[in-house]
Amino acid sequence: MKHETPKRRPVVGIIGNQHLINETYMTHGGGVMNTEAVAQVAGCLPLLIAADPRFVSVEELMEVCDGFLLTGGRPNVHPEEYGEAETEAHGEFDRARDAIVLPLVRACAARGQPFFGICRGFQEVAVAFGSTLHPEIRDLPGRSNHRMPPEGTLEEKFELRHEVRFAKGGRFHRLLGAQAVMTNTLHGQGICTAGPRVVIEGHAPDGTPEAIYIKDAKGFTLSVQWHPEWDAANDPVSRPLFTAFGDAVRDWAEGAGRPDQRKSA
Repeated sequence: MKHETPKRRPVVGIIGNQHLINETYMTHGGGVMNTEAVAQVAGCLPLLIAADPRFVSVEELMEVCDGFLLTGGRPNVHPEEYGEAETEAHGEFDRARDAIVLPLVRACAARGQPFFGICRGFQEVAVAFGSTLHPEIRDLPGRSNHRMPPEGTLEEKFELRHEVRFAKGGRFHRLLGAQAVMTNTLHGQGICTAGPRVVIEGHAPDGTPEAIYIKDAKGFTLSVQWHPEWDAANDPVSRPLFTAFGDAVRDWAEGAGRPDQRKSA
């Protein structure tokens, strides 16, 4: 009896964050929710990436992985990356992650390799293409507090807290089948001025940018300011986002997206 070789799942590199354990031991880690969303909803093989140029290069990552999930994280993109001076309001930083992810995003967009940005990842995509960030949205006139509630259960921290409205007929509207959806919100920073290729398609009620893509990029570049990895298998907004991302990664892995391996018509 002939046994077929199991089909390899496409690989999604999940950008990890550095964490200090017991104030002495530095680790690279990633949230299990991200892994679950990639494996169970996108249908891809999750691979945690140590985002540090001492250990990995952009070229190696693009060769090993078919797509990338740019995760959230407590440290912020350093303001030097968008031409501003560091202040106390900018919070913590991860310069090693900046050094890997910003050029990775630009290289993927140029090549057509899929990536999906979430929260800090959304901000990385924006900065990589010329945007500036405001260090604390809640300090702006007329803006709401978008930060994670300091108290409560995990369910309460990730509960749906505000509406996001999309441009009519745009990519997010078509993908989600709705012009307005409810999302969670767990961020302090946000886009101040968008770069010339950063297309903002979704806003919170207070005007905060919430959904973007990169103009004229060859592949999947959707990025969101909220956290769709929470309950991704069941949430009516999260599931189609991760499903579409997984489909784009599969297309790339199977050669449809690779410039050197395009299938003949």
